[in-house]
Amino acid sequence: MSKSAMSRREFVRSCVAGASAFTAASLPTSKSARAEDERPNIVLIVSDDHGRGDLGCYGNPVAKTPHLDRLAAEGVRFTNAFCTTASCSASRSVILSGLYNHYNGQYGHQHAYHHFISFDYVRSLPVLLSQGGYRTARIGKYHVAPEDIYKFDTALPGNSRSPVRMADNCRKLIEAKDDRPFFLYFCTSDPHRGGGKAADLPHQPDRFGNRPQGYPGIEEVTYKPEDVAVPDFLPDIPECRAELAQYYQAVSRVDQGVGRLIEHLKKAGRYDNTIVVYISDNGIAFPGAKTTLYEPGMNLPCIVRTPWQKNEGIACDALVNYADLTPTILDLAGATPGDYEFHGRSFKPVLERERVADWDTTYASHTFHEITMYYPMRVVRERRFKLTWNIAHGLEYPFASDLWASATWQGNLRRGNKLYGKRTIEAYLHRPRFELYDLENDPHEVRNLAADPQHKGKLEEMKAKLKAFQKRTKDPWLLKWDYE
Repeated sequence: MSKSAMSRREFVRSCVAGASAFTAASLPTSKSARAEDERPNIVLIVSDDHGRGDLGCYGNPVAKTPHLDRLAAEGVRFTNAFCTTASCSASRSVILSGLYNHYNGQYGHQHAYHHFISFDYVRSLPVLLSQGGYRTARIGKYHVAPEDIYKFDTALPGNSRSPVRMADNCRKLIEAKDDRPFFLYFCTSDPHRGGGKAADLPHQPDRFGNRPQGYPGIEEVTYKPEDVAVPDFLPDIPECRAELAQYYQAVSRVDQGVGRLIEHLKKAGRYDNTIVVYISDNGIAFPGAKTTLYEPGMNLPCIVRTPWQKNEGIACDALVNYADLTPTILDLAGATPGDYEFHGRSFKPVLERERVADWDTTYASHTFHEITMYYPMRVVRERRFKLTWNIAHGLEYPFASDLWASATWQGNLRRGNKLYGKRTIEAYLHRPRFELYDLENDPHEVRNLAADPQHKGKLEEMKAKLKAFQKRTKDPWLLKWDYE
C-alpha cells in the first residue's frame, strides 16, 4: 500500500475515532441484546447535493461533520455508492421505488412546469412498508409525484433548511406509544444552492441556504475560503473557494440536524432498535458534478448503521446504487413483497464486509434535470472501466440554470480559462457518442479511450452490457441503438 493511501486511511480512522469520543461522551448508549430479533425502526436521511468527499469520515480535512462521522463509526461507509441519475426528483424516485427512472416515469423534475411524474404501476417504499405494518412519515423535501404513489401515512411540518427544527418535529413520531415500528424519511434542502447571492461577500457566492439570522438550534459553522479543499474537478479560483465555504457551512448544518435526530432517538430509547441510512440525492451543485454522470455527480456518501452491526466502522467497496435502497430497506424490515420485482437488489448481505467480489458492476440512467435539459446518458461502471453513452451527443451539454449562473462557472469564463478543473470547457460542452475511461489510471475521466484500437474489445464488451441492462430494465431509449 502506498504512503498516501496509508495516510488517508489513518486520517479517516482518526476522524471516526474523534467523532466516536465526541458523541459517546455526550449521549452514551448500549446495544439491545434483542434488537436483531425485533422489527427495526428505519430512518432514511437524504440530503440535497452533498458530495461524497465533503465529510470527515470520507477524508475531508476541513468539513466538520462529527455526527455523521460517528454514524459511520458505528456502521458501514460505502466507498462505491452511486445515484443512478444526478437530478433531485429523478434520483428520489429511484430511491423510493427501486426502479430506474427511465422505467418509473420520473424522467426529471417534478415541480412547476417540469411536471414529470411516476407511472401508476409503481409500488413505492413507503406504501410497501405501510402494507408491511410500519408507520410511515416524511419531513422536508419531497419532490416526487404523484402523492398516491409515494404515499406516507403522515407528512410532518418543517422548514427543510432548518434540520434541527425538523428533528424536533419528529419527536412525537419517535416517542409515540405504538407497537408498530416506524419508517421516517428525513430530507433536508441543505446543502443545495439557494437564498440568492451573498452581495456582502467577496465574489458574491451563492448563499447555499445560509442566512444572517441563522436557524433554530443551529450553531453555524463558518469556513474561510482560503481553508476549503478544492476538489480536482473544480477550478481553484477565488469564486469557487467562496462558494465552497458557503456550501461547507450548509453541510455542517445538515450534520447538526442528524445529531439532533439521533439524540431524540436515544432519549426515547429507540436508537437500539433503529436502522439509520444517510445518503445524498446527487453530487455537489457545481458544474462537473450535479446533472452529470461523471464520478463527482454520481459517486456519493452512503452510511448505513444497524443496531446489530458487529464489524463497526468499516468501509465496504461493493458497487451499490440507489435502485438497491428500496430492496435493501424492505429486506431489513422483513417486508419484501413476493409478487413484485425491483431493478435493484438488497445489499443487506454485505453490511459486515469490507471487500466484496460479487458487486463489481453498476449502472446509471439520466435523461432530464430541468425540462429544458434533455440529455439522455446511460452508464455501465465496473471497478476499473466506465462507459458513458451520450445518446444526445449532437447537442451541446445543457446547464441547470443555477449552475450556469454560479459565481464558479462565470468566474472561470471571465478569466478566459480553457480548463474547468481537469477537463477542458470544450470537452465539457461537446461530448462524443461514447466516453470510455480507465478509472484506475485516469480517475478524473479526461482521457477518452473509446476510439483507441487497443480498447476496442473492452468498448464492445461494455456496450453489450449496457444494451442488456437497458433490455432488462425496459428502457425506452434502447431503440436508439438501431435508429440512430
